[in-house]
Amino acid sequence: MNGDVLKAISAGVFSAITLSVLVFLDSLGNYGIWLMAPFGATAVLVFGVPSSPLAKAKNVIGGHFLTALIGVVFVNYIGVDTVSIAMATGLAISMMMLTNTVHPAAGANPILIMVTGQSWPFLIAPVLVGTIFIVLCGYLSQRLLKGYLFRHKKTA
Repeated sequence: MNGDVLKAISAGVFSAITLSVLVFLDSLGNYGIWLMAPFGATAVLVFGVPSSPLAKAKNVIGGHFLTALIGVVFVNYIGVDTVSIAMATGLAISMMMLTNTVHPAAGANPILIMVTGQSWPFLIAPVLVGTIFIVLCGYLSQRLLKGYLFRHKKTA
């Protein structure tokens, strides 16, 4: 099988498995929130372009946590309106750039958090637990894919 095709299929399969686990945990209801929409875009980076700097663990986890923190701070201390949502999102982008934790999917967090009125526990689940889980699954998928490609390399 062509390496690019295998990588594309692997990215889709591992994204689906990873997000399925988060969807299942979220559906249990009594154990907190496990899923948020930006995780779909995170999966594209982590599983689809894992060598991208934007898919590094510090960017995924740090970017999501930082931007979510900004969203929760705005909800609790500044308020939610058109201007504050825009300000929080702009601040989140600037802070990711200043801390070298840029992760595009995390840019949606202040909007999501402010529009839905999330509070402090949201930083733990889904943000922190979910991003760590996605990163670990991404690492596992790359190890498995590299092992498979190494075993099936054609000798010239």
